[in-house]
Amino acid sequence: MVSAITGGYVVPVDGDPIDGGTVLMDDGKIVAVGTDADVDIPDGAELIDASGAWVLPGFVDAHAHLGVHEDGEGWSGNDTNEMTDPNGARFRAIDGIDPYEVGFDDALAGGVTSVVIKPGSGNPIGGQTVGVKTWGRTVLDMLFAEEVSVKSALGENPKRIYGEKKQTPSTRLGVAAVLREAFTNARNYAAQRDHARAEGKPFDVDLTLETLARVLDGELYWDQHTHRADDIVTAVRLAEEFGYKLVVNHGTEGHLVADFLAERGVPVILGPLFTSRSKVELRNRTLRAAGIMARAGVRLAITTDHPVVPINFLVYQAALAVKDGLDPDAAIKALTVNPAAILGLDDRIGALKPGLDADVVIWSGDPLDVMNRAMRVFVRGRDVYHFDEGTGEGVVADRRYRE
Repeated sequence: MVSAITGGYVVPVDGDPIDGGTVLMDDGKIVAVGTDADVDIPDGAELIDASGAWVLPGFVDAHAHLGVHEDGEGWSGNDTNEMTDPNGARFRAIDGIDPYEVGFDDALAGGVTSVVIKPGSGNPIGGQTVGVKTWGRTVLDMLFAEEVSVKSALGENPKRIYGEKKQTPSTRLGVAAVLREAFTNARNYAAQRDHARAEGKPFDVDLTLETLARVLDGELYWDQHTHRADDIVTAVRLAEEFGYKLVVNHGTEGHLVADFLAERGVPVILGPLFTSRSKVELRNRTLRAAGIMARAGVRLAITTDHPVVPINFLVYQAALAVKDGLDPDAAIKALTVNPAAILGLDDRIGALKPGLDADVVIWSGDPLDVMNRAMRVFVRGRDVYHFDEGTGEGVVADRRYRE
């Protein structure tokens, strides 16, 4: 069904705001964005009045564990880390997602319509990530990018996990060696595979090495969990050695090497920002980091690392980063177009633009003002959430199948 959100203060993100704007949606896509006078609304279209409200693209959290680390479910709902093999490139987050986890409802309440769900950081190589919408009945309903990246970890987590097991890697030297050996093996595997294909000979597929070969070929991004500045530099050195597309995740001390990252065009998915200094490598955590990196020219996204920080607090992290020096426009981009572009998803999400998914949120006002809230949320053009002012509660469209 064709629907039009009219009369609002429209923030396309990739263009100037439009006071008294219209967003036209059809068949799950945005088909037009402009002033109320300029957009031709077809007869019979559903009209949604956004007068006095702000209209933005749905927010994107590019690093979350929704559905694989279920909020409030303890060990039984935690499938983030398969900590039995340091090289888990063959593991896939999509195989552990529960679409009925309460965190997906929380995401809608916070205006988050797309997430990249990742394995955890217990292994040097944790596994494959997946892009999903935050509303749907099954993972297949929610899916919009089945293969996005491979999650990897440097620093304290993998050395602690495997050090306690008395096996490699138990030091930063060991973690880097695991990555270097894995990519060397993948490079050799790809050469042998391609030779066998050229010769028309059979070849045994190795799921782990096949995944890493795709990273080397540039088909998948390399999401590198790293906090300390020295580990960030190690991540860059390894990426330059093997030639893959690096994305720094967390980047807690990224502000200490902001010029280094900017010069090399390495993006950062920063956060979570609401945590305590729970381990040594977080000792230099600061809300000022976002502004410092953005001003240096680093392409920046902000993450909750849900459930480390509840995903509906994503916009609040951005608001506090603005308080500590991040430009407000840069903050909105860090929630929308930047996380989309960083992982090659900006042809689907991240802006109000014809051809992109109709993920649209009507806010009561500027979302960077913590007193405002998401009033209505559309995912692929479907009205899936509204805030009931009478009860003071959010209402999510029923996900369940009913006869």
